Amino acid sequence: MRPTKIVVIGAASADFGPGVIADVLTNPEMKSSTLALVDTNSDALRLMTALAERMNDEWGSGLTIESAVDRTEALPGAEFVIVTLEVEREQRWRMDYEIPIKHGLRQPLAENGGPGAFAHAARNIPPVLGICDDMRNLCPEAWFFNFTNPVPRITLTAHRYGGVKAAGFCHGIGMGMHSFSRLLDIPYEDLDIKAAGINHFTWVLELRRKSTAEDLYPAVRELLDDWPAEGDLLTRDLLRHFDILPVIGGSHTAEYLPWVCDPRTKPWEKYRLHLYDWDRAESSRDTKWQHIERQIAGEEPIDEYRLGSGERAIAVVDALVRNANSYELALNIPNDGCIANLPEGSIVEVPGVVSAMGIRGLAMGDLPETLAELCRRQITAAELAVEAAVTGDRKIALQSLLLDPMITDISQAEAILDEYLTAHADLLPQFHP
Repeated sequence: MRPTKIVVIGAASADFGPGVIADVLTNPEMKSSTLALVDTNSDALRLMTALAERMNDEWGSGLTIESAVDRTEALPGAEFVIVTLEVEREQRWRMDYEIPIKHGLRQPLAENGGPGAFAHAARNIPPVLGICDDMRNLCPEAWFFNFTNPVPRITLTAHRYGGVKAAGFCHGIGMGMHSFSRLLDIPYEDLDIKAAGINHFTWVLELRRKSTAEDLYPAVRELLDDWPAEGDLLTRDLLRHFDILPVIGGSHTAEYLPWVCDPRTKPWEKYRLHLYDWDRAESSRDTKWQHIERQIAGEEPIDEYRLGSGERAIAVVDALVRNANSYELALNIPNDGCIANLPEGSIVEVPGVVSAMGIRGLAMGDLPETLAELCRRQITAAELAVEAAVTGDRKIALQSLLLDPMITDISQAEAILDEYLTAHADLLPQFHP
């Protein structure tokens, strides 16, 4: 493969940084390419760069490693810009969850759906638009590859308002396949899945065994009356009532549904939905940095990173540059006829083919109409939320919340929005001219 340049913005994350760096450095096709790491946290960036240099040297990867606090120093010549930024992730995310509770709404996760998705996206949209501005000036042909949540909203921002080529990535399809592997006691590698929808709300249109082409849906349905005790109960009920499997069950799917957030009946207990553990995430990050410092000093091995991040962005980079015509199970891209009964131009998650021609989603036909309706409501709410965050329009922001199926009262939506805009005012300048 000819050399290319990849810039990772938000690279100095103890959780995500080592994995995505390893994705590049363990790919033999990337030899002689340039990996530029960008982060505004100069101390963390210094450590992550040192770790990347050790990986590069020890594994004989043959890349050039660069780093910069100022992204404009890294972007010239880039063909791919991977964006992984999160603004004060745990602290702000916890606020997104706790504020609606005061107004009678308990969200499953408050990250990708529910009113929390509005606040989460609105905080990240101003820096994302800044990145897109710099890309148009410094590397106008580069791809914007998004990992920042909510993936559809941030990807839509870059595509529709940022003026760059954009695609979003999520390892949810892999998580779902591992769940089905355990459920059916079939090796992960022997599963073939065709799924479509929107990120964290995709639906299994076909599930087969690769080695025999056997349709596995009948085997899944046979489990309905004797569902495994450790199985995902929300997935079971969705299969029972809609006759189709969600790819990711539990708390992620619940973010898009109105039936799991009533504090009076506590449906999350029925479905055993777990919350994100913000305290644990913050404390484990400190432990990870200590681990990274010992690895930089040569006191601990680095082979754990060879497994990579589980994401597919670098595989897609490889396919685009080498014209590999590779097949991807899940890509978040603008709907160009991929799902016929979802809005054109919305961000959908579908399988696709990647080559030098670009990223092309497969035409999956129609979703079952009941599920398409659930997706359409989410798409409209998401598009309004993005428009509001780009323009700073409170009225459109409120309309976005009122379309969210978790919201049942206008006054509730008004109160949640007002408190979000006040609590996050320092990160939402567009709403406070």
